[in-house]
Amino acid sequence: MERGQIAITSLPGGVDLQSTVESGQSYLWDRSDGRMYDQDGAHGGSAWYWTTVRVDGRAHVIRVRQRDGHLEWESDIDATPHLRRLLRLDDDLEAIRATAPDDAVVQDAYDEYWGMRLVRDPPFGSLISFICSAQMRVGRIHGMQQALRETYGDPVTFDGETYHAYPTPEQLAATTEEALRDLGLGYRAPYVLRTATMVAEGKADPQAAREMAYEDARDHLTQFVGVGDKVADCVLLFSLDFLQAVPLDTWIKTTIEEYFPAADRGNYADTSRAIREALGGEYAGYAQTYVFHYLRSGGDAA
Repeated sequence: MERGQIAITSLPGGVDLQSTVESGQSYLWDRSDGRMYDQDGAHGGSAWYWTTVRVDGRAHVIRVRQRDGHLEWESDIDATPHLRRLLRLDDDLEAIRATAPDDAVVQDAYDEYWGMRLVRDPPFGSLISFICSAQMRVGRIHGMQQALRETYGDPVTFDGETYHAYPTPEQLAATTEEALRDLGLGYRAPYVLRTATMVAEGKADPQAAREMAYEDARDHLTQFVGVGDKVADCVLLFSLDFLQAVPLDTWIKTTIEEYFPAADRGNYADTSRAIREALGGEYAGYAQTYVFHYLRSGGDAA
């Protein structure tokens, strides 16, 4: 087993690991104590979290926790570059915050959860996760992804325990709608199956969106079954480096209504452009994610 540390002081703006992975951005991490998404507004904790990464086709487990001014990790590979990528540890949070508007709800959210970073999840896992997110609480979405891991993902033995990698497109495409329904996916089951089949057969690739202009990338992702503009924006923001994306979910619509009413243009595309500008443009997705976590936790601004 390899072990390592990343000093929090070496990261521009620091990091809050718990709020990063338990804020509704990602459903591809889990807590070793089984308490993932037990509480709203989670932040500042020192629990162990784990995920899997693939290197040359082989799955590896990475465990990480935040303690005593460091991110401490354990793996059978050098996890530092993977953590820097997955947790966006090189993002300059101070510079990003400087682009945000001086509105109370935005600044209060930044103050409350300072150190939260956006995630950079693998595109396929992010896509399937957010297809499963419709009309679901975060804990249920996460539970669905863990069920998919345990049922279809490759087993990975690490430190005497068995973990499961997130399933590949081919592994999900080989199952049935009935089997996915039995895992609790409900009406999302055919969406997941058909999307996995599209990717497995090479008919479409979510990764291809990375090279496109923002609105073209959003349109590209809506070709996948079960993906509308909001889900597409989630995948763009939390996987494909479009930090300007602002998914227009219930919480952000509430924010627009109460704090940025001029941004409501009556349709998704125009409202999206207006709220991106209102939240700072290039890094509007960061402001959105802080506000989402803040309001969902029952912040004073809610």
